[in-house]
Amino acid sequence: MTRFPYVTAYTCVNAAGIGVDGLLQALRENRGGLLRPDGNLSDLDTYVGQVDGVDSVSLPSNLAQFDCRNNRLAELALGHSDFADQVVQARQRYGAGRIGVLLGTSTSGIASAELAYQNQRDDGSLPDNFNFRTTHELASLSDYVRLRFSLKGPHFTISTACSSSAKTFVDAAQLIAAGLCDAVVVGGVDSLCETSLRGFNALQLLSPEPCRPNDKARKGICIGEAACFVLLEREGPSDGRQIVLRGYGESSDAHHMSSPHPQGLGARLAMQQALDSAGLAPDQISYINMHGTGSAQNDRVEDAAIAAVLGSEIPCSSTKGWTGHTLGAAGGMEAVIALICLEAGLVPGNLNMKEPDDLSRCNLVEQTFDRPLIHVMTNNFGFGGNNCSLIFSRQDVMA
Repeated sequence: MTRFPYVTAYTCVNAAGIGVDGLLQALRENRGGLLRPDGNLSDLDTYVGQVDGVDSVSLPSNLAQFDCRNNRLAELALGHSDFADQVVQARQRYGAGRIGVLLGTSTSGIASAELAYQNQRDDGSLPDNFNFRTTHELASLSDYVRLRFSLKGPHFTISTACSSSAKTFVDAAQLIAAGLCDAVVVGGVDSLCETSLRGFNALQLLSPEPCRPNDKARKGICIGEAACFVLLEREGPSDGRQIVLRGYGESSDAHHMSSPHPQGLGARLAMQQALDSAGLAPDQISYINMHGTGSAQNDRVEDAAIAAVLGSEIPCSSTKGWTGHTLGAAGGMEAVIALICLEAGLVPGNLNMKEPDDLSRCNLVEQTFDRPLIHVMTNNFGFGGNNCSLIFSRQDVMA
């Protein structure tokens, strides 16, 4: 048995595609999902990555108290790519108490609280149908998923800004290695809400056009929503698929509440730790999925950090041009993209990039192309200097 946990199933929904097959098709067709916001957000001069069909999703009747946009988004993803069936089969193999649920989010069900306050009574009380604990509270997400599958292992929600759902992979690997779990459902969900959109608008970070990570003339970020889930197990799948979480690294620069360290020290440390834990040299990495938000400072700092740790030859791109920045779901969402790229042999380009930044030192991919991949790194660097780098590998072709 390998010391690396196996990836046995995964699923996702985002603005670019519904399910793994839908997202793969969007990546191949260079078709992003960013559109102008509507409704209460239509006054904002930006683009968002909104998932279609969320409002029509129904939760199981016994979990109706969890009804909010964030959990509907989760349910939509759980219904695709045979993920739910794989979790049920894992529960039958290991038992409910041996499967954990570790999920990341940033906004959680804030939209439900926004709606409640918009409809508060004259005396200031909130509507009776608003349940903070099962909708807005961070634990709502992991509680919903564990109850949805009747799982009884360790369960909690991680919220470390943009690295939230990337960190779930690290904790899950450690639970499996410690013998506390045989399998863990990881990933994350974040849904659009006014609080986050208007907050980033107040910071003057929103792009007035579809975001252009790593582009010379990039103008900021675009916010998106997404749900993604991955099943990690101590044993490999029976279908011959041999993808493992090969390495991971975490750090905290503690440099500034919202800005990265100017020299990217925390980012460099996370990437180096990931390489060390995987036992890999920099030139063994086949592709790097960058955090690449589209903001001038963050893209430039990450570019310099990658060049310092891994050199300037490895193909690099940010996929936020397809999905937008999905905040607490970004780490898990881009981990799923890394898995898709490994299985499909695909290197995505930097969608919307017209001319690379003059100061860029990395090998920025302009057009999507096919290439067999063995080891893929994905980076997520959040507010407060919460950094996480993951490496996924094709076990069946590893030396």
